[in-house]
Amino acid sequence: MTSAPEKAPGKDGSVQDAGSLSRAGDLFQLLRDGQARTRAELAITTGLARSTVASRIDALMNSGLVGPAGEASSSGGRPPSRFAFNPAARVVLAVDVGATHVIVAVTDLGGTVLAERRLAQEVADGPEVVLGRVVAEGRELLTEAGRSLDDLAGIGIGLPGPVEHDTGRPIKPPIMPGWDGFDVVRYMQRSLPVPVLVDNDVNIMALGERTAYWPDHDNLLFIKIATGIGAGIISSGELQRGANGTAGDLGHVRVPRGDDVLCRCGNYGCLEALASGPAVARQLHAQGLPASNGGDVLRLVAEGNLQAIQALRQAGRDVGDVLATVVNLLNPSMIVIGGSMGEAGEHLVAGIREVVYRRSLPLATSHLRIGISMAGDQAAILGASQMVTQHVLSPAVIEATLQATG
Repeated sequence: MTSAPEKAPGKDGSVQDAGSLSRAGDLFQLLRDGQARTRAELAITTGLARSTVASRIDALMNSGLVGPAGEASSSGGRPPSRFAFNPAARVVLAVDVGATHVIVAVTDLGGTVLAERRLAQEVADGPEVVLGRVVAEGRELLTEAGRSLDDLAGIGIGLPGPVEHDTGRPIKPPIMPGWDGFDVVRYMQRSLPVPVLVDNDVNIMALGERTAYWPDHDNLLFIKIATGIGAGIISSGELQRGANGTAGDLGHVRVPRGDDVLCRCGNYGCLEALASGPAVARQLHAQGLPASNGGDVLRLVAEGNLQAIQALRQAGRDVGDVLATVVNLLNPSMIVIGGSMGEAGEHLVAGIREVVYRRSLPLATSHLRIGISMAGDQAAILGASQMVTQHVLSPAVIEATLQATG
C-alpha cells in the first residue's frame, strides 16, 4: 500500500505536500521561520532524499540566504550542522510617503530597521521631487548601514492615495497633484535597478502591524485616521486591495449626522469631513480654540482641554458608526487604530468602541478586539519591508535567482 505524501509546515503554519518542496525555493520556505534545522531533519520533514536536500541547501548557502547555525547534538560521531535563514543576506529600502512627510529606511529581510531618516516633505510637490529625494536619501542610508547597492533586494513604497498594485501607478489620488498615472516603478529603477513594489499607505500599515504584532489574527482591519481616513483590510490572511486598488476607502462613507457638511470630494456627510484631523481642528477653531490642524488637536487634548477631548470622542463615535457596518460585513477579530490622530489614544478609541459594540451584531463582536497601533509611526515602514520580502523570498523568485546565478 502506498502511503500518503508527507506534509510539511510552511512559514505561515500551512501544510504543503512534500512533492511541492523539490525546488530550493520551495525548501527555503521551511527555513523562513528562523528555526535551525539539520539536513537530516529537513529530509524527514519533506520526505525528500538526503542528497536532494543537501544540494538544495548548498545552493541556498551559496546565495547567502541560508547560513550555518551551530551544531546539533550527536548520537555518535561528528555532530551534524544546523542551518537557518539569514535575514542579513540582503536589505530592503522601505519608504513611507505621507501628505507632509517621507520616512526612508533600510531594513534586513527580517524587517529589522538598520538605518532610518524622517523628512518634512509635501507630497503635493510632485513625484519627481519626492521620489528624487527618496533615491538620494536611500543611497546615503545604504552607506550608513554599511551596505551596497548589490545588497539591495528591492524597494517598497507606500503612497497616501489609491494605487494600482500591479503597475505601481497612483490612480486619481485626491491629495497628490501630478501623481495620477505616474510610473513610480520605472522612475525608481532608473537609479536603483531592483524590484519596486508600490501600494496604498494604509494597506502596508495593515501588513506591517499584523506581521510585527498580530500574526495570529487572519482577519484584521487597520484604520488610519490622520489628514484622511482609510482602512487596510486583511481577510483570511490576505491583504484585500479590491478591483481597482480602492478597497478600504472609509473616508468617503456617509455619516448620518453630517448631512450639511461638505467634503472636499464634493459630497456631503463624508466621514473624513467630520472625523479627520483637519475636520476636528475646524470644529474647535469655530469654538474659538487655536486649532488649524490635527497636531493642534492632539496638543489641546494633551493639555486636558475638555472641548478638544469631547470633539475627539465624537470623532471616534463617527468612525464607529461606519465601522459598525464594516464589522457586520467582514467580521474581523482585530481592529487597530493608527495614524497621527490615533496617537490621541483612548479618547478616540473609546468613542469607536462605544458605537461598534452597541451597533454591531453580538456574534460579530463576541471576540472582537479594538486597540491602538503598537507599531505606531513605523507601521508603514515595516509593511513596505514585508511587502518586498514576501515577493523576493517567494519560491518562484528565489528559484529564478538561484538559476540566474548558477
